[in-house]
Amino acid sequence: MVAADRRGPVRRSRAEELADDLLSDVLAGVYPPGSVLPREADLAQSSGLSRLTVREAVKVLQAMGVLRVEQGRGTFVTDTQDWSVLDPRLLMARSARGQDRMLLPLKFIEARRLVEVGVAEIAASRRTEVHLEELAVALGAMGAASRAKDVEAFVDADIRFHQIVLEAADNAFIAALFEPLSQILQLTRLQTSAHAPVRTHAITHHRKILLALSAADAHASRTAMHDHIVQTENDMIKYVQDPAAALDVAADGSRSGR
Repeated sequence: MVAADRRGPVRRSRAEELADDLLSDVLAGVYPPGSVLPREADLAQSSGLSRLTVREAVKVLQAMGVLRVEQGRGTFVTDTQDWSVLDPRLLMARSARGQDRMLLPLKFIEARRLVEVGVAEIAASRRTEVHLEELAVALGAMGAASRAKDVEAFVDADIRFHQIVLEAADNAFIAALFEPLSQILQLTRLQTSAHAPVRTHAITHHRKILLALSAADAHASRTAMHDHIVQTENDMIKYVQDPAAALDVAADGSRSGR
């Protein structure tokens, strides 16, 4: 996992924007799984874009597994189970609709639990004093951001904390495994961390993880990380699955941007 990119928004191409529009139509049922997309010329005319731009947009969705191009037959919408599970746009788009709304984020948390618990155990014996100092700084930043009700800054610090634990484990294979998941983690954490009780839970659990790592206690580090991710799962169910829970965001005054 990596810290959020602070270089600012990147200008999206017209092909990417069209790909997003087409994906929205697929999710809305305009083009259901198994259906054929309109011809390239027709999409170009309806979108006001060139056929080359349409072709590039189709390639974007094809790479994500959303579309399948069959020469001589057309471009087909695939079943959602064939879509890429590591593309953050697809995860969040699918999570916003139908039966995938909670299923996919919870499966992502499940995957995190399987890996990060072991990472914490390894990190306990390999962490350095520098790692511990950096973890303390990240934890302090989480507290400051929570008090300021700055959700984005809180998530940045939260992800940074986990990145330091991953670095402390000093295993390039695990780091490479988690690299594609960094954007997904940021998006799912923004969902839950908008709620003040979730931020409080996270700070408490991160403090326990830091204490266990400081003691170089592998078992305690493993247990602390396990308990943290289980709490994250419970918070996802309580505050994201239940629409009524969103009311505390307004009461708390939290914001997702700066």
